[in-house]
Amino acid sequence: MDSGAIRRRFALGLAVLTASGLLAVAAPGEAQAAATASCPGRKVRTLPFSTGTVLVYKRGGYVCAVTVTKKPGVKRKMSVSVQARGSRPVVDEGRFAYHAGPVMVHAGRRCVWLKGRVGPGSLSTGWILC
Repeated sequence: MDSGAIRRRFALGLAVLTASGLLAVAAPGEAQAAATASCPGRKVRTLPFSTGTVLVYKRGGYVCAVTVTKKPGVKRKMSVSVQARGSRPVVDEGRFAYHAGPVMVHAGRRCVWLKGRVGPGSLSTGWILC
């Protein structure tokens, strides 16, 4: 292999590493959310509040949610709740360092009510995704 080919491969590898590093620095919250959220389906809502964000995913008739903290690494009281209209809520709560959830319900075509809490901040949506 000649030195020109080696230089081109090295430059390409360096460009890929630089681009991935820039993406990680540019959007650490989204990178953290993507790493922690294990909900199936497509993201349909991002619901921010003062201390965190509730990420909402939908697949078929199922709705899944995760609450992600804005300050990862510190254990705080966190919760996430999803309730399909006419059903009981599904809740995950406790002291977590990164996220609460995922929680999933079968909503079909029914509305859902989402709640999220990280420390003193919280979110309650009312009936959505009808």
